[in-house]
Amino acid sequence: MRRVSGSLKTVYLGGGTPSRLGGRGIRDVLALVRDRCTLAPDAEITIEANPDDVTREDALGWLAAGVNRVSLGIQSFDDSILKWMHRVHDSAAAVRSFETLRGVGFENISIDLIFALPQSVERLWQRDLEKALGLGPEHISLYGLTIEPKTALARWTDRGSVSPSDEDQYAQEFLLADSMMSEAGYEHYEVSNFARPGKRSRHNSAYWSGAEYIGAGPSAHSFDGERRSWNVDAYADWAARLARGESVIADSELLTAENRFAEKVYLGLRTNDGLPLSASDSRSTRQWSEKGWAIVDDGVVRLTSEGWLRLDSLAAALTAL
Repeated sequence: MRRVSGSLKTVYLGGGTPSRLGGRGIRDVLALVRDRCTLAPDAEITIEANPDDVTREDALGWLAAGVNRVSLGIQSFDDSILKWMHRVHDSAAAVRSFETLRGVGFENISIDLIFALPQSVERLWQRDLEKALGLGPEHISLYGLTIEPKTALARWTDRGSVSPSDEDQYAQEFLLADSMMSEAGYEHYEVSNFARPGKRSRHNSAYWSGAEYIGAGPSAHSFDGERRSWNVDAYADWAARLARGESVIADSELLTAENRFAEKVYLGLRTNDGLPLSASDSRSTRQWSEKGWAIVDDGVVRLTSEGWLRLDSLAAALTAL
């Protein structure tokens, strides 16, 4: 890692870091970060972990190393769903991992849940939301299931064994989450993210604001304000290149002015901070307001939860003007 100028406000250790490095390895990685960078006094240092990564010993080690936020990949509290997803942990382990983190002193915990599963698996989405809220995390991220090529789910879908959720189910589950989270006091500050007051994810917010960032591990992405690059995917390849003193960058792209404008529109509409409008946007956004998809105030458009269900098409409409 080269020496980085300026002060880092956020560090994110993801991609299976805990299971690969353990508590001592996390300490060594953060020592290297501190050697090459200046961390802001209030820097948010997040580790991404699965419930089976969390032991009391390692959690204490993360805390001692300076980690102050944990993103926990629970995905569901339903054992049958976790088994269908081929997750290693069960619901009891998910709850236990959260309680372990709380018990050693973590005051900022985020949990991930997946929604819009195929109807055939008979998932009770409301019950998962209730259990998540019962734990009282500072942050909750909700992601709709996507079917990636060359995965088991893609094969099941192709041969008709599994039918993906339809748009109505997706919308119903998204809006139920919005309603329940808002009632519980969480801010729906980005299409997929909810936070207690003052607990927005700085790491994710950096992406949405177009900030520069450095990715240091396998498949990690970096952005310098003009060029986006990404590292090789495989851990073995990444480690071998480092050992040989070679670049770990797999490829990069230079963003054109058109690319940057499209990203600015899309990222602006993703968050409840909204997007500043130009005069040419007013006709489209007025129609959005009339349909309940957006609120326009003081020259800024903010999508409602109904609007976020149409994010891609609304962003495309503005970039086409």
